[in-house]
Amino acid sequence: MAGTATSAPSSEIAVRDRPATRKGFFTDTTTCIGCKACEVACKQWNDLPSDGGELRAGGSYDHTGSLGASTWRHVRFVEVLAPQPDPIPGGSEELDLLAIASGGATLERWVFMSDVCKHCTNAGCLDACPTGALIRTEFQTVIVQPDVCNGCGYCVPSCPFGVIDRDHDDGRAAKCTLCYDRLEDGIEPACAKACPTDSIQFGDYDGLVERAHRRVATLHDRGVERAYLYGVGDNELAGGLGAFFLLTEAPERYGLPVKADSPIQEQVVPATLAAVGAGLAAAGATAVAFTTAKRGRGRAPILGGIALAAAATDLVSGLWKARRR
Repeated sequence: MAGTATSAPSSEIAVRDRPATRKGFFTDTTTCIGCKACEVACKQWNDLPSDGGELRAGGSYDHTGSLGASTWRHVRFVEVLAPQPDPIPGGSEELDLLAIASGGATLERWVFMSDVCKHCTNAGCLDACPTGALIRTEFQTVIVQPDVCNGCGYCVPSCPFGVIDRDHDDGRAAKCTLCYDRLEDGIEPACAKACPTDSIQFGDYDGLVERAHRRVATLHDRGVERAYLYGVGDNELAGGLGAFFLLTEAPERYGLPVKADSPIQEQVVPATLAAVGAGLAAAGATAVAFTTAKRGRGRAPILGGIALAAAATDLVSGLWKARRR
């Protein structure tokens, strides 16, 4: 479900000592050249250790591999295969695994994407944190307070994008902060500053969304019909992403889910509906039981019990349908 730019609930914002607008990243994969300057700048500014420089089987030229506690920016190398002259009946370029395994598929082009924490509107990591180590800043970004984190790891499976991770040395969680220390001083985040092609763009969130829509329109005019925005005003992607992307391939190609939300947010409405419905149904059943025991007192209580049970059914059904729209 697409919509307008979203904002996190004001009650989640933990820093209120100065007014600020939502900040974010717009990453245009069509201009990314895979140089990894953003990775280097991120590690240098945040004093993060190296991930090594060995080429490994199946790793292509990607030494980093994935986002993690010591890698807050990761450039994905996506191999797009050339169409096969004799495709498998009913298959497609993307699913021609037989050709790939037999060596018959050839590399047509590279697609690069600089991945990062999405700073979600509905942040699963923040929802799951029991200590308050994860907070939302005045810029509506989500950061980890290392001195408050107890290393429980609840945030790790709660992130639908597999971003946050625990440090292998001290066990505490770590991820991109959108360079919060630089934002406090009005300085552009290190990764965006280092990007030589402006693939990573930083700024006020609403302004970035407008710029991104214009960029998609320009690409469509140039014949790049596959260009689209991922994570902008999409309620099925964690309520909308603070760091969103312009893509030209299916999200799965970049290791991104088609649909994702905070596990806790996903369960809030069903759990609430179940609790309310069960309560009303129990009240109705109690009224019916009471009437059965006191048969000589008329039909009003039993009718009331039936009405409560019916109300429970209608409420659950109505709210569930409203949620699914």
